[in-house]
Amino acid sequence: MLENMTRRGGEPKTVTGELGLIQWIRARARKGGAGPKVGAGVVLGIGDDCALLRVRPGEEIAVTTDLSIEGRHFRMDWHEPEVVGHRTLARGLSDLAAMGARPVAAFVSLGLRREMASGSRDAWVKRFFGGLMKLAAEYDVPLAGGDLAESPVVLADIVLTGAVPRGKAMRRSGARAGDAICVTGELGGAAAGLERLAAGVSSQFAVDSEKARLGGRDLAAALRAHLYPQPRVEQGLRLRGAATAAIDLSDGLSTDLAHVCQESELTAEVDEAALPIAPGATLEQALHGGEDYELLFTVAAGRRIPRMIAGVRVTRIGRMLRRRARRPQVTLKSADGSVRALEARGWEHFR
Repeated sequence: MLENMTRRGGEPKTVTGELGLIQWIRARARKGGAGPKVGAGVVLGIGDDCALLRVRPGEEIAVTTDLSIEGRHFRMDWHEPEVVGHRTLARGLSDLAAMGARPVAAFVSLGLRREMASGSRDAWVKRFFGGLMKLAAEYDVPLAGGDLAESPVVLADIVLTGAVPRGKAMRRSGARAGDAICVTGELGGAAAGLERLAAGVSSQFAVDSEKARLGGRDLAAALRAHLYPQPRVEQGLRLRGAATAAIDLSDGLSTDLAHVCQESELTAEVDEAALPIAPGATLEQALHGGEDYELLFTVAAGRRIPRMIAGVRVTRIGRMLRRRARRPQVTLKSADGSVRALEARGWEHFR
């Protein structure tokens, strides 16, 4: 476990077993800027049985956890270790963003096959933490602990803690009839990128300077949307107090909007023509694809909606409505004015 990590020693060139990995993780966290920072919310991090966290007076603690499993959330032949690390942390940060919480600390537990616990500086686990801690440094999120265990499949469990002023967290249940429905960024890009990976396109197109073209669109941008999603943390902080409800788009617009409708006891109408569809993506991918990690939020009727929040585009895509007998939970209004039910066909485990 990460609390067993020794307190001294630099980054070893070769690691062996659990303790060697722990020593490397602690050294790498400090070197990469993702180590615990006194006064930044972490009083005590890696090195003891528990981490000690501190939040400001008048704040509540937000906690989220997310599990990534080989073969279900990522594939070893499609996703580089750095990508898995980045996506693992991005998923949790996106949850905090949806609540309007500032990140405080991250805890990462890894299940690894035995042969993955030893190796050189280029071992899979080291590259995984390289991707994770690069993103952690960007958002000033210290790695405060976690666990390591032998497992028949690779899995990564992320726990993130955040802080939000008491009573100010954005929830799914706060929307009211007449509220505008808005989203940040573009939709469908992650699904389009995943489709290209499944078709055999190399993930290296996401980082190569030479751009590949897909139907006149930038393939590299589609792949980056899937491989390196950007959580909307700053946007979530700025929406706090303005949005009536919010959720992050991890499972797809159709499914996540249905969650808001259920919790707020309302229905919703989406304007198809208003959807900000990402280059190279289809309408179906924008509606159901998932993993965009944009924010969907509602705003009171009559309130001004900014075109941009912290450099990210904001688009009004519909409105919340009162429940009525025989009205579908979510409907889609086409350009010709016709309205049809929008089924929740995004991601759902066990379906």
